[in-house]
Amino acid sequence: MRFRDRGVLVTGGGSGIGQQVCFAAAEEGARVAVGDLDPANAEATAAEIRRRKGEAHAFRLEVTDPASVAQFVEGAETALGRIDVLVNSAGIREIVSVLDLSWEEWQRVIAVNLSGTFLPSQAFARRIVAAGKTGQIVNLASTLGLMAAPNRAAYTASKHGVVGLTKEMALELGDRGIRVNAVAPGVVRTPLTERYFQDPAYAQAIRDIHALGRWAEPREVANAILFLADEANGFITGTILTVDGGWTTGKRM
Repeated sequence: MRFRDRGVLVTGGGSGIGQQVCFAAAEEGARVAVGDLDPANAEATAAEIRRRKGEAHAFRLEVTDPASVAQFVEGAETALGRIDVLVNSAGIREIVSVLDLSWEEWQRVIAVNLSGTFLPSQAFARRIVAAGKTGQIVNLASTLGLMAAPNRAAYTASKHGVVGLTKEMALELGDRGIRVNAVAPGVVRTPLTERYFQDPAYAQAIRDIHALGRWAEPREVANAILFLADEANGFITGTILTVDGGWTTGKRM
């Protein structure tokens, strides 16, 4: 088991990709701290891991609140006995023209997606460095951290920010024993995106933009995240791993 007895912290662990990271890490022997804004979702994920004979603890987490983040990281270390891996999966998005995007919505998306990646990363890294240990951070970027799409100005800006933050942290923290990477998924079917798939024409359009002719399932992205967090891949840092079914490879003419 690649993560036996390692402490894995996951933000946004109550649903979607984050939940699948929790499940996959636990299957690999990790002790898991599930952080989520919805404590019921966090507990449901943790309870399912315990039902499968794994170890997991649930925490209510507001990733834009430094005090909440500090409590999560400290509480996770106490509950798990150690912290080794942080996965920043919490995120939201808007679908609205840049001309109609409100200041409040802009601030909310930037706060959750970008500041909500920075704050847990900083808190986690501070504790790793203070303890003289090593650790791994894996961030959830997006293909829209590498390109753009209509009606997602805040989301696109925030995910470009996550890409830049990932590289900056990798540069600054590498010689302190912390690797920092990110995944950039294409369209993944999660509760956040479920509305896309209710329209058959839109669902077909999603298939068409991916070279593989389909969208991703959350577990596929979770597997890529654990690949980056695996100590066997210890010379990988500052990398943005596209998990996009060929979306960014090119356009069919």
